Amino acid sequence: MTAKPPTSTYFSVRISNILPYGGPDGELGASLRYLSQRFAMPLPELKGTLTDIGTEELNHLEMIGAIVYQLTKDLTEDEIKEQGFGDYFVDHTTGIFPQAAAGFPYTAASMQVKGDPITDLHESMAAEQKARTTYDNILRFCDDYDVKDPIRFLRAREVVHYQRFGENLRLLTDKLNEKNFYAFNPSFDKKCFKNELKKKKK
Repeated sequence: MTAKPPTSTYFSVRISNILPYGGPDGELGASLRYLSQRFAMPLPELKGTLTDIGTEELNHLEMIGAIVYQLTKDLTEDEIKEQGFGDYFVDHTTGIFPQAAAGFPYTAASMQVKGDPITDLHESMAAEQKARTTYDNILRFCDDYDVKDPIRFLRAREVVHYQRFGENLRLLTDKLNEKNFYAFNPSFDKKCFKNELKKKKK
């Protein structure tokens, strides 16, 4: 599907500005977050989920980048000036650069990796909800169905990702001693984690 600039240049520019390519809740941050968190996961199932979803987020990044480029590549100089695209244009022309809707460039300071599986899975679940909310906000005022259809698809994937991370959190906590799972970091205190698993098996 090709996103065509809508009749209203306002939507063409504004939608492209808020699409979550490089913002704090965008696809770039999601991918880096999950592909970094995976290393500290103590179970292969958790590593697999984070690897799968982190890789999928790179595909989403490509989709968003394509939409933004298609919406802005044919803007005239007058449209660029009138719709507040001038500052971006000076720095990047209509190239795709990872930045937030507010204009600041992507920074890893907007994401977190703690190395504690429980903490990181909660972080991932929250990230998916924030991305879903961003897509909800875009859908509220976007008038271009060539943009809305892929955004609806991406929103649906955020919901699925949230559910999968929730399943992983349940799997992790089920394998930990309920009395102790906040008292140690199962990815760091591996010996303790293994001992708890042995007790469960007995």
